[in-house]
Amino acid sequence: MNFILRRIVIALITLLLVSVFTFLAFSVIRGDPASLVLGIEAGEEQLAAMREEMGLNKSLPERYTAWIKNFISGDLGNSLRFRGEAISDMIRSRLPVTFSLALLSLLFVLLIAVPASLFSVRREGGLVDRLINTLTAVNISVPGFFLGVLLIWVFGVSFRFFSPGIYVDYRENFGGFLACLFFPALAIAIPNAAVLVKFLRSSLFREMRSDYVRTARSKGAGTRRVLYHHALRNALVPSITVLGMIIAEVFSGSIVIEQVFTIPGTGRLLIASIASRDYPLIQTLVVYIAFIVVLANTLADIAIRIVDPRIK
Repeated sequence: MNFILRRIVIALITLLLVSVFTFLAFSVIRGDPASLVLGIEAGEEQLAAMREEMGLNKSLPERYTAWIKNFISGDLGNSLRFRGEAISDMIRSRLPVTFSLALLSLLFVLLIAVPASLFSVRREGGLVDRLINTLTAVNISVPGFFLGVLLIWVFGVSFRFFSPGIYVDYRENFGGFLACLFFPALAIAIPNAAVLVKFLRSSLFREMRSDYVRTARSKGAGTRRVLYHHALRNALVPSITVLGMIIAEVFSGSIVIEQVFTIPGTGRLLIASIASRDYPLIQTLVVYIAFIVVLANTLADIAIRIVDPRIK
């Protein structure tokens, strides 16, 4: 319990530091938020009134304190570029899309990585093992955005399995919504699945050469039973750390893929806010991404502690 509390405290401190650095970074960037709201034709009196309304005339510590208080209470302010729309409403409408894409990608990662690793170990040194190892090395090297473009060209343009650029809202047709997310989720999942295959395959090979496996074999246990009932369980323990990193990568990696497939999630919103220099919206989305990364790694550390009793 002390370990869990300690990890939670470390996570909260990390998020606090991220929020401080994020706020400072966008505070020193050149540009006047009041000019972004009113336009370049606004007079000095209008700009001064807008700066006072936005609290820009206060000191940096005062502005950060007010921002973090509003952030914790859920009042994220208004967007500078999107006609003063509430940031909380903008993110709330796009979070289900990004979360669905991330969860589907994570499902594909597990469905690809675990069976491929087991099959590779059972066919150690064979053609299938070498093929899986080669594909793993290739997929690790391929950037997600390039893979997304390749999937659009092959399955969207050539074979017409889907229509590139067409999005179906989940509130209108959930089946069509999942169909729209299939290939974007695959583009995110394949490189991350390759990483997990590489790590899990190595862990399984190491476990299969352990003393307890030789003991189980000497007692008459077959390869399948040793692999599934003994080696896999122990090999999954160190793989949890990698899985935590993959979860963070899946959520943050959707930023580029959403842009490639024109999916209206938080990733595409972040790119649009950067292009329009919408600082309040960018700050909120950066802290959100940091929260996902910190949460994933914290949960991975706690899961390892719970699953493996040897760790103290």
